[in-house]
Amino acid sequence: MNDDQDPGLTQAVRLRELGTPEGCERLRRLSDSRPRHAGVAYQTAWAHDTLGLEAEAAPYYERALAGQGLSAADRHGAFLGLGSTYRVLGRYGEAVAVLRRSLVEFPEDAALRTFLAMALHNTGESAAAVQLLLQVTAATSADPTVRQYRRAIEYYADHLDETS
Repeated sequence: MNDDQDPGLTQAVRLRELGTPEGCERLRRLSDSRPRHAGVAYQTAWAHDTLGLEAEAAPYYERALAGQGLSAADRHGAFLGLGSTYRVLGRYGEAVAVLRRSLVEFPEDAALRTFLAMALHNTGESAAAVQLLLQVTAATSADPTVRQYRRAIEYYADHLDETS
């Protein structure tokens, strides 16, 4: 089935994009009727997340990632959504595990690495979190002074406790 030609799914996604509870409910019903459809599960997770229903979103994200057929962009979104959701729910170890797994597929992704840094901080791995944030900052900042000191920032990311 081509999702672009599924009017029920298209309408439900439009309602999800508007942040409506009706969109969430329609997607939940679609997901219940299509439990193996990763794309519907992802959209359903996203709809719950948008409404602040993180605990309800997590199983749909899990189902989406376990399924087949998600585009790379949707897999990225599902990883980010699940990792962030686990972190918000206080499931820090699971957040770290999901976000580390996501980096196998998207190793240089700054958003995933940033969310991983937050989860690492929550697990007490603050040095690893700061290291990751310094690496992301050095690699992605457009600030001229950060760019000027990029090499030093990259060096100290790996040598945070070094003194002379």
